[in-house]
Amino acid sequence: MRRDLFAMPPGIYLDGNSLGVMPHAARAAVLRRLDEWQRDAVSGWDHWFELAETLSPALARLVGARSNEVIATGSITANLHALLATLYRPEGARRHLVATALDFPSDVYALHAWAERFGAELRLIPARDGQTLREEEIRAALTDDVALVLLPTVLYRSGALLDVPGLTRAARERGILIGWDAAHSVGSVPHELHDWGADFAVWCHYKYVNAGPGAPGGLYLHERHHHLVPGLRGWWGHDKATQFEMAHTFRPAAGAGAYQLGTPPILALAALEGALSVFDTVELAEVRARSLELTAYLMALVERHLPELRVVTPREPTRRGGHVALAHPQAHALSLALRARGITPDFRAPDILRLAPVALYNTEAELETTVQVLRELLDTGAYRAVEAAGRVT
Repeated sequence: MRRDLFAMPPGIYLDGNSLGVMPHAARAAVLRRLDEWQRDAVSGWDHWFELAETLSPALARLVGARSNEVIATGSITANLHALLATLYRPEGARRHLVATALDFPSDVYALHAWAERFGAELRLIPARDGQTLREEEIRAALTDDVALVLLPTVLYRSGALLDVPGLTRAARERGILIGWDAAHSVGSVPHELHDWGADFAVWCHYKYVNAGPGAPGGLYLHERHHHLVPGLRGWWGHDKATQFEMAHTFRPAAGAGAYQLGTPPILALAALEGALSVFDTVELAEVRARSLELTAYLMALVERHLPELRVVTPREPTRRGGHVALAHPQAHALSLALRARGITPDFRAPDILRLAPVALYNTEAELETTVQVLRELLDTGAYRAVEAAGRVT
């Protein structure tokens, strides 16, 4: 779709749901900021002081928010703690937290910490098949004693996409705060977080946004909560107009910018700055359409040529994100063997092979080659020798 905008690694890269490849614009933006550092030293802060805020309009377009509702800062876990410290206020019987048994572990760690602090219960909605969730069971968990629910937009193992607007509406109708971990959807699936009424969301930028390893995360807070003073406070969240008066009284910046804590990593923000410029050249609806084409084609190839592998990701376009999960008892060995052949997949224990045909840079030909190699590996058993050699993912 826009492969020309990326510095593609050797071979076939199908792990963009873990780490996206480098856009040329990200490299150029980092080099530009490095030149500013060399030339200006501390005076470079004249250029960098509000760099995160200048990125907010681009972030807002990615997640369907207003510019003052989003900020690039922290990480998913740090941002989740900051939002829970502000929003989670258990009162009376309405005190418990809800997540799912398929959430990314770090989210669960954070939620457990806050449940323990307030003597509340963290309820994890089970997955009957171990891979996907039944949305009627999510709705059933939204009971009168629940204060807050955090859900993933896309399940990181299976690639299943939840009904974000419908579940948001269900939580709000019950008076429950609802937040979303959008790590596996931002940059791949269009969002309308403000119009859907989501209370908050967190995500990373190193997957489908391609901003580099450890890129600053993203935070969204609906403007109806902007009257609240952040529960976690740091000097970079202070009102910019008076930040350098160095007063000991915290005066929060307007909107989501108040949730910044320490001095931002400018070089990392620069990579994000460059990566976001890629999305100035494409419409998210086009990205989504291309992603659905590629994932559908991959699933069809697997079902035709690799009946030994079970497609875990939902077939329905409205129920899948940007990657395809395949179950096989030897998934780990197959992942190692693919890497030995120059194809980069992803493995999730105990038996999931994840392949992410990213709309911006992957092709049908790459998917055909990958399936051909998998067929050869299964027919010859060559994957067993690779695993025995002790190669690592």
